[in-house]
Amino acid sequence: MIRKVLIFILFIQVQYAFSQDTIAYKEDIKVGLVLSGGGAKGFAHIGVLKVLEEAGVRIDYIGGTSMGAMIGALYSSGYLANELDSIVTSLDYTDLMQDNLPRRSKSIYQKENSEKYALALPLKNGNLVLPSAVSKGQNIFNMLSRLTEHVHTINDFSKLPIPFFCIATNLENGNIEILEKGFLPEAIKASGSFPTLLNPVEINGKLLTDGGVVNNFPVDIMRQKGVDIIIGVDVQDKLKDKENLNSASKILMQIVNFQMYDELELKRKDTDLYLHPDISNYTVVSFDLAREIIDNGEKLARKQKNYLNEIANGQKKKSLYIKEKHKHNKRDILDIAKITISGNKNYTPEYVLGKLKMEEGISISYKKFNEGIDNLSATGNFKIIEYKFLQNEEGLELQFDLNEEDESTFLQFSVHYDDLYKTGALLNFTSKHAIFDNDVLSADLVLGDNIRYNIDYFIDNGFHWSYGINTSYDKFEKSFFESLLFEDVIDESNILKIPLSYNDFTTQLFLQTAFSSDIALRIGVEDKYIRISYESLINNTPEKLLLDNTNYLNFYSNLLIDTFDDKNFPKKGILLSADYKAYLLASSFIENFNPFSQLKGKLAGVFTVGDKFTTHIISEGGITIGNTNNRIFDYILGGNNQNFINNFTSFYGYDVGDLGESAYLKTTVTFRYELFKNHFTSFIANAARAEEDLFNKGAIFDNTKTGYAVGYGIKSPIGPIEVKYSWSPDTSQNYWFFNIGFWF
Repeated sequence: MIRKVLIFILFIQVQYAFSQDTIAYKEDIKVGLVLSGGGAKGFAHIGVLKVLEEAGVRIDYIGGTSMGAMIGALYSSGYLANELDSIVTSLDYTDLMQDNLPRRSKSIYQKENSEKYALALPLKNGNLVLPSAVSKGQNIFNMLSRLTEHVHTINDFSKLPIPFFCIATNLENGNIEILEKGFLPEAIKASGSFPTLLNPVEINGKLLTDGGVVNNFPVDIMRQKGVDIIIGVDVQDKLKDKENLNSASKILMQIVNFQMYDELELKRKDTDLYLHPDISNYTVVSFDLAREIIDNGEKLARKQKNYLNEIANGQKKKSLYIKEKHKHNKRDILDIAKITISGNKNYTPEYVLGKLKMEEGISISYKKFNEGIDNLSATGNFKIIEYKFLQNEEGLELQFDLNEEDESTFLQFSVHYDDLYKTGALLNFTSKHAIFDNDVLSADLVLGDNIRYNIDYFIDNGFHWSYGINTSYDKFEKSFFESLLFEDVIDESNILKIPLSYNDFTTQLFLQTAFSSDIALRIGVEDKYIRISYESLINNTPEKLLLDNTNYLNFYSNLLIDTFDDKNFPKKGILLSADYKAYLLASSFIENFNPFSQLKGKLAGVFTVGDKFTTHIISEGGITIGNTNNRIFDYILGGNNQNFINNFTSFYGYDVGDLGESAYLKTTVTFRYELFKNHFTSFIANAARAEEDLFNKGAIFDNTKTGYAVGYGIKSPIGPIEVKYSWSPDTSQNYWFFNIGFWF
């Protein structure tokens, strides 16, 4: 044992003497820097780079794996250590790693049709397919592309301000892939695509994943680059004992680390300066502790300051020449002269450009550009959206390389309970580009107390008019006051509630144009078949009578603006909805039918103070133009539901259907406070007038109804869970409303 220790000490002394000779006798010392992978612990590399710069050490080659590849690539492309410090400490890693997108990225069609499913399972060849990773890595690519925009034209990484290479793993055969050419953001992302966390990256037909699987500390590759001195910064974990292998992530990391540690000692010996920062108290996901990790790397490197000074003294040019050699000022305005799109098979260029809101010959801000990428990504139709900026004689060329999702068919599920429809389990089948390019076919079936369905087919044509067809069936049973059902009530002093069975079959053909992801205009024709029945005693025998049994044909239009940041518990944004329907024809059940029209609108605004206290104001109203000859088209108020059809609308203090007339005005103010994350208390006040003549000869506040509610809500993975107690000073009635799950 003593003999082995003496040999090891002698080896270290010889190695140090050799490095000293190199420093002393070389005319210009070439330094290679190797940065290992290690997730968030790799931020320590930045601290080391700060000291290298301070000592004046010129780095002539950089090689890295995973996080080491990202830090190394950015440094190679011209960034200095302080700039990297500012970058990594300012990022939101939750949004970055999970590909979180703001709701505004979804189209109006998506907001109306896709925000009701709690679980989505893709199908491939008839079999369920699990996602290959938690994240596609789109947000990571966007960040890397933005930071390296100034070197997008450099395809040979040896031509970067500092020559660079990184390591990835071939997922098909397990071989090492040394990435030295290509598109820099793509190469960095491949090197850091940790299995199950980020999707693998396909480059030149090879499916690549995190380089740490095969070579997390590529000192051996750097030795082949002809450098004189290798500085290695190692932030890898040590192997854990059995007491600390108590989670799936730790076990996975242990397995990944086996091969690393077989070769680590040899690689450590092959460095001229080996730096292993003390970051044992941090994990690969300690992104929120970036400041501490950077400082630990700097602290360790300062202990080698004298040696680093000697290296710098043996170099002709110093490190800070990099910044002067290659500026990396990021442009704020993009003057796009040309756009090329490749990789799209089932989505037309018009569709892609329509989602991006871009076209040749325009100038847009980088913020708007990123919003366009988010819009296209939010469709869920692409694994990754890669792009590069090339400056040529014609101007700025924007090249898109799209990688479409393999799975285009899905099963989606949700559950719900409310006081009107009762229990419901939603089963959905969705198929994209089922018949034509750009299309989506979606079929909902609700099983429960009230069976319902909704089938929707939509072709999205981007800049051009889109079109579709929708057919649905809706049913519920509810008791309504006689006065809401019949024009003449025999006994006004004793108005009864009559149980109704309400059935609605609706089919729509429509055209739609989207001015942005937040604004859409739809026009179309609609066939609506309404069947409403109730039971009555005739000669002491119960018989089912029909209140309506009519097909109505109408023309309709709808303008919708929706910038809410959340559908159920918004904290900011506006919503504007304007609907017009002209009922033109009706079947023979309604005698002496007269054409009529209805105009309905809603304006809502939400603002939040201090991220906790939210005020949500809604004003809405509707009028009827002409005589309907049928009270079923009255505006009917009451209840808590958000999934009403036709002219039903919620109103606290009253039950569903307690109020109704041919015109109405209503204002609702909600004060909501977030007690803690995703838990909300609320107080709601609403006032309304439901009258045939809203203006009432100037007495517009006469007969105003008011109601109030207090509630508690939870934002859960299956949708909102809410309980509300509601009352009105106009009556002696009070109601409890309860709902669970997304509204559908």
